[in-house]
Amino acid sequence: MGITHHSNYVRWMEEARTHFLAAIGWDYAKIEAAGIISPVVSVNCRYKRSTTFSDQVVITTKIAALDRVRLTLSYRMECHDQLVCEGTSEHCFTNQDGKLLRLNRDLPDFYQALQEASQVK
Repeated sequence: MGITHHSNYVRWMEEARTHFLAAIGWDYAKIEAAGIISPVVSVNCRYKRSTTFSDQVVITTKIAALDRVRLTLSYRMECHDQLVCEGTSEHCFTNQDGKLLRLNRDLPDFYQALQEASQVK
């Protein structure tokens, strides 16, 4: 089969992010129900090896940085125990009107869940 198009890696990062948030008790339904919007501020991918459509890619997602207004996640993608891509995505959080939220003040339960997840080794 052909080589996986580079844009798929960014989509996989988004899927990994949604799984990560669900695993800490904050799936997107809960986030949206709380009136939170989470725009992507930046995305970075560093491609190391090619994959094909039939390959199984395993993604490890971790919190790389967290402050009161930003969350940065790191992604490590492996196929057959070989690194194929590393990436990061940076996010902020706003209300429905686009006003920037301070996680520690405006969303303390979410902020605490993120802090706890960032300490898991």
